[in-house]
Amino acid sequence: MSVSAEPTSVDPRRNGSAPADTGPARTDTLRPHAEHAFADELAALAAQDDRPRPARWRLSPWAVATYLLGGTLPDGTVITPKYVGPRRVVEVAVTTLATDRALLLLGVPGTAKTWVSEHLAAAVSGDSTLLVQGTAGTPEEAIRYGWNYARLLAHGPSRDALVPSPVMRAMAEGRTARVEELTRIPADVQDSLITILSEKTLPIPELGQEVQAVRGFNLIATANDRDRGVNELSSALRRRFNTVVLPLPETPEAELDIVTRRVEQIGRSLDLPAVPDGVDEIRRVVTVFRELRDGVTADGRTKLKSPSGTLSTAEAISVVTGGLALAAHFGDGVLRAGDVAAGVLGAVVRDPAADRVVWQEYLETVVRERDGWADFYRACREARA
Repeated sequence: MSVSAEPTSVDPRRNGSAPADTGPARTDTLRPHAEHAFADELAALAAQDDRPRPARWRLSPWAVATYLLGGTLPDGTVITPKYVGPRRVVEVAVTTLATDRALLLLGVPGTAKTWVSEHLAAAVSGDSTLLVQGTAGTPEEAIRYGWNYARLLAHGPSRDALVPSPVMRAMAEGRTARVEELTRIPADVQDSLITILSEKTLPIPELGQEVQAVRGFNLIATANDRDRGVNELSSALRRRFNTVVLPLPETPEAELDIVTRRVEQIGRSLDLPAVPDGVDEIRRVVTVFRELRDGVTADGRTKLKSPSGTLSTAEAISVVTGGLALAAHFGDGVLRAGDVAAGVLGAVVRDPAADRVVWQEYLETVVRERDGWADFYRACREARA
């Protein structure tokens, strides 16, 4: 027996009959979902998008890529970049979602996998909230379905007693589901996705029924390649995905642009000082992270030991945001070396024994000798003390 999979929700964000809320994000929301934070851009794209759209997509693949990469529309509307990186990576990811294969975003920590998955879901389905967060304790019910045990005990197995998972809802409504940190999920739970992705069907044996995915359904998973060996995907499951690797920023300028843009967005929501006043410190943080991450100075002359942490772009964003908060609440509002020094130290020195040696060597052989970095050197020594 097959259960009807047509949408039944009256929520306009979920029933496929109207675009996501195009009004401004609530001012009391700390982090609005992408479809709300960028509702104006999504609405502008939808209004001018005359290209073919796959079933139940809010935008065409071209418009989805433009939303992520940025651009200027014919009417002059500026679409801000959500992802700064190779265009082909985004095009392959978007194209995958337009096929019957699921998408796996793979990369080291801090390469914007979650950020990209959220914005892809927002642009394609108008809803980025159909999310399963993968952890070591994620149960099979989080991917398949669970039960309202009060109703189950009172009336036995029934559709009313069934609690659909985000994946099940996405199948029934023809939307995009997201599974974050797939390789953190136990292997037997991961494999519950095999039938869903291959047969596009979710059996409900307790009821003798099934949910068949309607057109428009697909799934985006993210995985950290540092988690290899934790819960690696089975070959059967890996074959159901098209894997797209998100690389680290290729150049210092690209990474600086990413950090600056994201810190500006976060800073506005937290009423922090403007980023341009602290661009020199942002550049220093990016330089330190890149050099220690790459194991060589920017000029290629000095080889360095790398710490145990990843020193990702996301961590650089966190360090700068924390520095801006210090400058706003305990300084003069201008980001200075002393505001970021403690954050840099905390990001680099994860292993108190090994990483402290790496940091000390870098500080004394590189930072100390670098022209114009005397204030940063002093601040880092004070933070260490």
